[in-house]
Amino acid sequence: MNYSRFLNAVSLARRPSPIRELTEILQRSPPTMISLASGMPNTEMFPFQEATFKLMDGTSLTVDKTLMKKALQYSATQGLPDLIEWLKKLQVAEHNPPTYNCHGEDKEMDLLVTTGSQDGLCKTFEMLINPGDSILMESPTYPGTLAVVKPLGCNILDVDSDGDGMKPGHLREILSRWNPSDVSKPREEVPDIPRILCLIPNGGNPTGAGLTMERRKEIYEIARKYNLLIIEDDPYYYLQFSKPRLPSLLSLDEDGRVIRSDSFSKILSSGLRLGFITGPKKLLERVKLHMQASILHTSSLSQILAIKLLDQWGLDGFRNHVDEVSQFYLERRNILLAAAEKWLTGLAEWNNPRGGMFLWMKLLGIDDTYKMIKERAMEKEVLFVPGRDFFSDSTKKSSYVRAAFSLSTPEQMDEGMRRLAELIKDELQAEKDG
Repeated sequence: MNYSRFLNAVSLARRPSPIRELTEILQRSPPTMISLASGMPNTEMFPFQEATFKLMDGTSLTVDKTLMKKALQYSATQGLPDLIEWLKKLQVAEHNPPTYNCHGEDKEMDLLVTTGSQDGLCKTFEMLINPGDSILMESPTYPGTLAVVKPLGCNILDVDSDGDGMKPGHLREILSRWNPSDVSKPREEVPDIPRILCLIPNGGNPTGAGLTMERRKEIYEIARKYNLLIIEDDPYYYLQFSKPRLPSLLSLDEDGRVIRSDSFSKILSSGLRLGFITGPKKLLERVKLHMQASILHTSSLSQILAIKLLDQWGLDGFRNHVDEVSQFYLERRNILLAAAEKWLTGLAEWNNPRGGMFLWMKLLGIDDTYKMIKERAMEKEVLFVPGRDFFSDSTKKSSYVRAAFSLSTPEQMDEGMRRLAELIKDELQAEKDG
């Protein structure tokens, strides 16, 4: 893979921070090392000494005085070494990436801890996109991703999806306007040819769709044909409702063309702001340089809490936990589906979510849900997200709304669907009355 083809001028211009490099050297140095070079603050002046965290299962985690000093101090940009090692073992156990053992090769795999998956995605797109570039994106998609890419001045090419995820046929149709031989040409000769494909394979926000195994393989082969870099945004991987979980695109990646984004937000804590990206080392090094110039590193305290918990659980304990989380959301999904069947039959259509936290509904006979939700739903004291917010062109009308089943009680879900049914009926009556 020629990764320079994907990098933009800003990313290519980044250089390592000497201070950040020094921090990493010190972390690898023996205790006998005397350093008068570091500008780190003295941890003796920090007011925090130690902490004990009680877990939901009744056990506890203790961050003692020694570990607390580490948790409150600057750390390496890539992440704490112990956490990096644990997460790499997790990725190998869960995905077995073909590029993991490609040491010294361009496609060699690496891993980087980020401040939530959003931070990793943001820096990845800012590494890759030039103004005027074309980028292929699943549609509808997560508004947070749109918030990142739209200001970068790129041309978003929407690829249709359904309950089975992104449609490979539509992806091929879009790409058919270019000759596959164009992918080897310099960026200057074919500036409009897409180089990046972004998709959410599991429990997509907003659709709850799950990309089938056949489509995963087909999309990867299309990416090979057109030399696309794949951004696999997968925060709901562990919230798949069918077992065994479907293999990731990273698990298919023989070429080193997948950058995978994972998140702890849905399975450990959203407030810890912990995510991690896995992909070709040469590309992750450029993301790391961006982090050196912006956030320096992800919270050391959050990383310490995570590695203490993961070490205490072990891989089997982690898998037991995520299975419990997935089962919890499966039960919540079923409650919301039952409420939808009860109140919205004949008024709306939907596909059963295969993972995640969301139900994507098309309201029948409603041309656009935007004003209905933003204005009149408040009168009914019920709130959804209008469909417009999930498309690259947010001015286009949409008949869809997104409902979440993560937080509301069963009673609230039932009542919320009843109120939505009333709202739909009122809208249909108002249109009929003219």
